[in-house]
Amino acid sequence: MEYIRLALPLRPSGKNWVLLLLSMWMVSPSPAFGQLPTLPKDTLIMPPPPNLTPTQGPPPTLLPGALKIPAPPPNKINNSNFGLGGYTLGGGDNIRIDVFDLPQLSGQYQIPAGGSIQLPLIGSISIQGLTLEQAAAAISTAYAPILKNPQVTVGLLATRPLNIWIAGEVNRPGSYAVGLNSGAGNAPSVQFPTIVQVLEKAQGVTQMADMRQIELRRRFGGQEMTFKFNLIEYLKTGIVPAEMTLRDGDSIFIPTITQVDLAEARRLGTTTFSAPIDQPRNVAVVGEVFRPGNYVIQGGNTGTESGARIGLPTVTKAIQLAGGIKPIADIRQVQIRRLSKTGEQKFTVNLWQLLQNGDISQDTILQEGDTIIIPTATELTPAEVSQLAQASFAPTNVLVTVVGEVRGPGVLKMPPNTTLNQALRMAGWFTPSRAQNNFVELVRLNFDGTVTRRIITLDPREGLNEQTNPLMRDQDIIVVRRNDLARFADDMNVVLSPFTNFGNAASFFNNFFTVISRLGVAKL
Repeated sequence: MEYIRLALPLRPSGKNWVLLLLSMWMVSPSPAFGQLPTLPKDTLIMPPPPNLTPTQGPPPTLLPGALKIPAPPPNKINNSNFGLGGYTLGGGDNIRIDVFDLPQLSGQYQIPAGGSIQLPLIGSISIQGLTLEQAAAAISTAYAPILKNPQVTVGLLATRPLNIWIAGEVNRPGSYAVGLNSGAGNAPSVQFPTIVQVLEKAQGVTQMADMRQIELRRRFGGQEMTFKFNLIEYLKTGIVPAEMTLRDGDSIFIPTITQVDLAEARRLGTTTFSAPIDQPRNVAVVGEVFRPGNYVIQGGNTGTESGARIGLPTVTKAIQLAGGIKPIADIRQVQIRRLSKTGEQKFTVNLWQLLQNGDISQDTILQEGDTIIIPTATELTPAEVSQLAQASFAPTNVLVTVVGEVRGPGVLKMPPNTTLNQALRMAGWFTPSRAQNNFVELVRLNFDGTVTRRIITLDPREGLNEQTNPLMRDQDIIVVRRNDLARFADDMNVVLSPFTNFGNAASFFNNFFTVISRLGVAKL
C-alpha cells in the first residue's frame, strides 16, 4: 500500500483541516505509516540522495479506495535452491532489495569488491559471504531502529563469474574463472556450472583418477565443508547427483586410484570429462617389438572417407607404431608404467585375452608419458605363433632374402610367422642335383647392430623349432650352398671356358690350377 503525500502548509487553516480529514477518510490507512519514524514538528520529508535513487519509477496515482498490487521484480533468478550451503553473495553480484511498502528505499545494486553496499538512511552495510536470506535479515536489522517492523527481501538478478580451483588427477590443474550459462529470451535464466563442466575446462581427468571419491570443498559460514561424489555410479546409472553445481571459491580434488580397473579405465577414457581422444600423447614402447622407441599416439578418425571410424589411443595402436610385436613376444604380460600425481604405478594387460575372448578392456587407453614393455616369451606353441602373426598389432610381413641354390632366389615378403622351411618353399625349394639340401646358413641382423651366422641342419618334416626350423625375422638372409658335384662342375666350366671361347692357353692353365687347388688335389 502507498501513502499519499499532500502538499499542505505546515500549519493548516480550518479549511485545510477539512480537506485533510476528508482525504484520510477516502484512503484506507497503510501499514507504511507504522513503519515511518516519528518526525519533529515542521520537518520536511526529503527524497533520498541522487546516487541512491532506486531504478523503479514514481508510484502511480491511485483512485480513492483503489488497492495497489505490487509488480513482480524484473529478471529475478529463482532463489529456491542454490545447492549445498546456498548461494553466498560477493563482489560483482547484481541484486535487488525490496523494503515492503517503501519503494523509495528499494532498488537494484551491484555489490562492489569489498562486499559493502550503500543503502538509504542506514548507509554502508556489508553482505559479503551471506546468503540471500542472511542478507535480508541483516538489512532488516539495520533498518529496525528507523522503521517499525521492516520487511526486507533480497533477490539475485545476475551473478558474478565463479573462481574454481581444481587439483589432483586432471590434465591441467589450476584456477579457472567459470561464467554462468544463460538461456534464451528477453529475461533468460542462468545455469550454474557443474563439476563435470569444470573437469572439461581442465582438459579432463587422467587415467589414474579415482572417480568414485571426487571431493568438493566449500567454505560456508566460516567453516570448510567437504562433499564426495561418485561419477562412476553416474556413468553406470545415469542418475545425476542432485548437488553438483558449483559456487565461487569452490575447490575440486581428484584423488589417485590405488588399483587400476581396466574396464572402468576404458569407460572413463571415452567420456567427455577425460582427455580428448584426438589429443596427442607421447609414449615409449620397448621390448619385443621391431622398432622400439618413443612415439606420438593419438586417436581420431581412421580408415577411408567412406569407412571412417573413431580410433582410440590404445596399447595395440602404440605397438603398431613400433613395427608390431616380434614372434617371441609375450603378450600375456605386457606391462604399463604410468606416472600419476603421487608417483609411478605399474600394471599388466593381457593381450592374449583380447585375441582369445575379445576382452577389449585389456587394450587400455594410454595417457601422456606411458611406457609399454613387451617381455620375451619363454615358450610358444606353433598354434600360438600362428595366431599372434594374424593379430592386428603384429607386423603385416617380414622381408627375408633367400640366395644360392633355390629355384626362386631374391627378397621375399612373407608373413611374420613364417618358419625357415616355409621360407625355402616360398623360394621354390632347392635346385635339383645342385643344392646342399641337408643344411643352410642363416645370417641374421640383430637389434643391437651385430650380425650372427648359424649353420642349421634341415629336417623338412620338422615343425617350429628354434634349432632346426626357427621363425624368420625381418632382414634375415638364408644362404643355400652348392653340393660338391655342382661345385666341381662349375669349376670345370671355368677351366674349359677359354677353349670354349677360343681364348689363349695361359688362361686355360691358370683356371686349371685354380680348380685343382680348390678341390685339394694339388697345393700351389
